Amino acid sequence: MNKRASTLDIAKRQSGKTEIVLADDHPLLRKALKDLLGKEKDFEIAGEAGDGREAVRLATEISPNIVIMDISMPNMDGLEATQQIKATCPDVAVLVLTVHTDDECILEILQAGAAGYLIKSAFGDEVVQAVRAVVTGEMVLSHAIGQRLMKQAARYPTRPVSLEAGEKLSTRELEILKLTARGMSNKDIAQTLGIKLRTVKGHLADIFSKLRVASRTEAVIAGLRTGFLSMDDIQ
Repeated sequence: MNKRASTLDIAKRQSGKTEIVLADDHPLLRKALKDLLGKEKDFEIAGEAGDGREAVRLATEISPNIVIMDISMPNMDGLEATQQIKATCPDVAVLVLTVHTDDECILEILQAGAAGYLIKSAFGDEVVQAVRAVVTGEMVLSHAIGQRLMKQAARYPTRPVSLEAGEKLSTRELEILKLTARGMSNKDIAQTLGIKLRTVKGHLADIFSKLRVASRTEAVIAGLRTGFLSMDDIQ
C-alpha cells in the first residue's frame, strides 16, 4: 500500500463516513443521486464519473467504500469498469443502478463482482438502504431482478465442485449458504441458527474462499451452478 492510500484509509476511518463514487454518464442523474445520498449524515460523495474509465481511476485513487455504477457509459462500460475495479481494488463494493434488465447482462456484471443490482425505477429510500446493505457485505437485488437471476443461473448444468484437497462445505456452511440465497442478512441468519454474528461472518468467509468468490451474490450463483443450491432453496 502506498503512502497516499494509507493516509486516505486513516482519514476515512477517522471520519466514520461511507465514501461513495457516482458513475453515470447523465449529469442530472448524478445530481439527483448526490442530493439524495448527501442528506445522509454518514454518507459522503467522494467523486463523480461520467464514464467507466473515470470510475476506475477514481476507485483506484480514492478507494471509496462503494461505487454506484451504471452499465451503459462511453469510453468504458460498467461491466468492464466493474471487472477492473474488483481486480485492482477488491474491497471497493460496486452497486449497479441501471435501466438494463436483460438476464445475461445481470448475470455477467454480478459475476464480475458487483454486490448488488437495482434498476433506476428503484429510487429514494431503497437506494439509501441498498448502499448501507452493500457496504456491510449484504446481497442487494431488486425482487424481480433476483428471481430472474436465480432462474437464469439455474439453467446452467451442475458440475462437480472443484475444492482444494481435504476441503468441503460443512453442514453449517450449507445452511448459511441456503439462508443467504433467500436474501437473509447476517443478523437474521445468526438469529435463525442461534449463533453469534461473527460466527456467521466467519462461515461466509470460508464459503467465499472455498467457492473462490468475493460476494454473497457470487456465492449464490456458484451454489446454483454447482448443485449446492436448488431453486427450492431460494423460494
